[in-house]
Amino acid sequence: MILVGVDLGLPNFDQELEELGLLAQTAGLKVLGRITCKRRAPDAALFIGSGKADEIKQLAIQLGAAEVLFDQSISPAQQRNLERHLEMPVNDRTLLILEIFGQRARSHEGKLQVELARSQYLSTRLVRRWSHLERQSGGIGLRGGPGETQIELDRRMIGESIKRTKERLERVKRQRKTQRRQRERREAFNISLVGYTNAGKSTLFNALVKARAYAADQLFATLDTTTRQLYLAEAGRSVSLSDTVGFIRDLPHGLIDAFEATLQEAVDADLLLHVVDASNPGCPEQIAEVQRVLREIGADSVPQILVFNKLDHLENERRPLQLQDVFDLNGMPTPRVFLSARSGEGVAQLRTELARTVNADKPTFADLGDTPESHEAGL
Repeated sequence: MILVGVDLGLPNFDQELEELGLLAQTAGLKVLGRITCKRRAPDAALFIGSGKADEIKQLAIQLGAAEVLFDQSISPAQQRNLERHLEMPVNDRTLLILEIFGQRARSHEGKLQVELARSQYLSTRLVRRWSHLERQSGGIGLRGGPGETQIELDRRMIGESIKRTKERLERVKRQRKTQRRQRERREAFNISLVGYTNAGKSTLFNALVKARAYAADQLFATLDTTTRQLYLAEAGRSVSLSDTVGFIRDLPHGLIDAFEATLQEAVDADLLLHVVDASNPGCPEQIAEVQRVLREIGADSVPQILVFNKLDHLENERRPLQLQDVFDLNGMPTPRVFLSARSGEGVAQLRTELARTVNADKPTFADLGDTPESHEAGL
């Protein structure tokens, strides 16, 4: 497989295509080569110019690659034109994420959400996915033909599938609402783990509740929401803790819509534990991306505690001077805790901060420091 990235002058362009490569590996694909280029705007026909397309084709032949993967979303027409020009399958980041979600979903709800997102994606790509639909009979006085009828039939079938899946997901949402009302009647305090994919949310979840949720050093290791009771001895009560799907740059809007039922856990939470991979040099951009998605789903007003995870991966010169401080998040002073979910260092401080927040009407910062700037700890 050849990875292709096009720099359109937008921020956070991945020059090394590192994240796309990790996504490809997560999907079980072998990356043979990478190529990037700069353009002021996408080419209407090929997304890239014909010269660059020829270069990609030559590289694929040299390396023995059988597929090309774009880091950006490309239109159905561009995808079809590229496949004809390159004479090999061409896919984009959106389909790759859908494939990973399809492989990882385990619960009934997760599978429904993937089915909906996949159907919505394919509904715009009938011309590319079913080449037999392009063969139309015609003649003098005739317009269209059997091919046109088949396209409409398939389009209608996908539309009906989308409608049925939405109805089934709506029933799941109602069930979740019932469960949330039951928790509210029990006066449960609801906490949701959110964060960029592979930040270590599931590992932290396991460390806090002694659960055995699947956790691995890979993107999208967990797709299905898992909820457990967490007893905080420091607060003298139990809280409800939920592990949610990780976010990622350029997460397709269709997936955000399809996973609304799962992400609703974050919207309805009393507190968000925003887990950050402190060892990743791009963590500021990842924090910003998570905040963008939280705004999009209406969860940006929920109080947060920032959890800078993977402390054990930091070099000595980058380690914080203290494990608790305050971070300036969108102009708001926000409690921050450094820890390693894997080794357990700092987990006790997080439990103390959770107890403080649960027992208060709102998070307090008096004991955490004077100003956010005074505790940046070099990160």
